[in-house]
Amino acid sequence: MSAAVLWLLVAIVVLVAVAGTVVVLRSRRSRELPQGATRTLEPPAAPPPEAPSAELAAATEAPAAAPPAEAPAAVAPVEPAGLATRLGAARSLFDRVRGLRGRTSLGREELDEVEEALLRADVGTATTAAILEALEAAAAAKALGDDGVTGALRKELLELLGPPPAALATTAEQGRVAVWLFVGVNGVGKTTTIGKLAAAQAAEGHDVLLAAADTFRAAAADQLAMWAERAGCDLVRADEGADPGAVVHDALHRAASRSIPLVLADTAGRLHNKANLLEELKKVRRVADREPGQVVEVLLVVDATTGQNAITQAREFSQAVGVTGIVLTKLDGTARGGVVLAVQRELGIPVRLVGVGEQAADLLAFDPVAFVDALLGD
Repeated sequence: MSAAVLWLLVAIVVLVAVAGTVVVLRSRRSRELPQGATRTLEPPAAPPPEAPSAELAAATEAPAAAPPAEAPAAVAPVEPAGLATRLGAARSLFDRVRGLRGRTSLGREELDEVEEALLRADVGTATTAAILEALEAAAAAKALGDDGVTGALRKELLELLGPPPAALATTAEQGRVAVWLFVGVNGVGKTTTIGKLAAAQAAEGHDVLLAAADTFRAAAADQLAMWAERAGCDLVRADEGADPGAVVHDALHRAASRSIPLVLADTAGRLHNKANLLEELKKVRRVADREPGQVVEVLLVVDATTGQNAITQAREFSQAVGVTGIVLTKLDGTARGGVVLAVQRELGIPVRLVGVGEQAADLLAFDPVAFVDALLGD
């Protein structure tokens, strides 16, 4: 190979290397700058701002002021959504039944639609059979009405539920402290329900005292203490494993000494089929009913998602401690809601309150008309 050719090859290699370097540099620059931008010299960095005064720091870093005592954060005014929206899972089960509005004939097909919806909604076989029998009787008497099958079903459900339940009693005999005793199995939302009611009472300007008589679960007392702090009300608690009757006794005497008219007493979650635990619950009720206390409400808290098992719970607890009303929680989730009808028909225990959310304002007085219309209304 001649020297001229060798030099030519060396020159080609050098040119290729230089071209590659230029391409890399341009690529890096394109990544560093947006398209169409030009690089400019940055001005010198500004000096750091002066530290704010202590007063300004406190004003900007401190959390927002707590709401006034008459409207604690737990019960901040919240306009609850309509029940039809909250009861989405239960309402969807009656989609086909709502389609029977105006259908003035009641054949096998219509009966099957109604029966399927009621059973899937946890109404239970006995209550469902009674409702279907009433519908057939109305059809035979040509009394379905202008709204047809849907309207006749609405009428039967309202008759079964009866009038709206009375408001919870808040007063006892002269010189005694009213007691709301809360019972129910673990995990149904009992302690949270007590906290919401305490917050609601406090928001209305009423003095209440909480008794953390669930001494078998330390977390229950801690949770109740959190609600008591939110509501600005007093709390009586004891060490884990203490006698729950003693907690209620101390709570009543403290309430009496401070002229607090109402005590809300939590109890340990009881398995309704455990006789010894129910016996202990009877003892707590007896203590709560001795002077200076007087039990004016025994509220059974039931998880609506448990379905027909709620009937068994209500029956056993009612026999043990005389349940005066049911609080049905978690009705806004996957619960099917029909257990309300079964409890009312089979046990005659009214549903007094329903929980349809996590906020204190989501614990509502049970309204039969609103409930039925949430399931069957347009």
